[in-house]
Amino acid sequence: MVEMELTKIVIRETAGQQYVFLREKGGAGRTFPIVIGYFEADIIRKVLEHRSTRPLTHDLAGNLITALGGRLERIVVSELKHNTFYAHLRIEQNGQTIEVDSRPSDAIALAVQAECPIFVSEEVLAVVALQ
Repeated sequence: MVEMELTKIVIRETAGQQYVFLREKGGAGRTFPIVIGYFEADIIRKVLEHRSTRPLTHDLAGNLITALGGRLERIVVSELKHNTFYAHLRIEQNGQTIEVDSRPSDAIALAVQAECPIFVSEEVLAVVALQ
């Protein structure tokens, strides 16, 4: 697993595809984009800007994790299948680790909100990373 950081969000209101860019943290500087929808990109942007809105799905998920005594430890972009990224949330609860499947865009919004690390598997980076 390689720790990454969110470096850029590209939102084009007239395009159907938006992008979030992840870059290797403190390493070789590998970077790659993930295509997401407009709504998801806008949510991530609002979280980064600390703009409050009515509670949305990532707020609900974060509140549930906390209410159930858990802590979002990290998110992991774990696979790439047929040009689709897959991710999971790694939650610590009562000394146990729980992994929950997630869309990468939802996972990134939660990671930004919870200020937790973002990781990508080395297998995914080997396929998509740009130097």
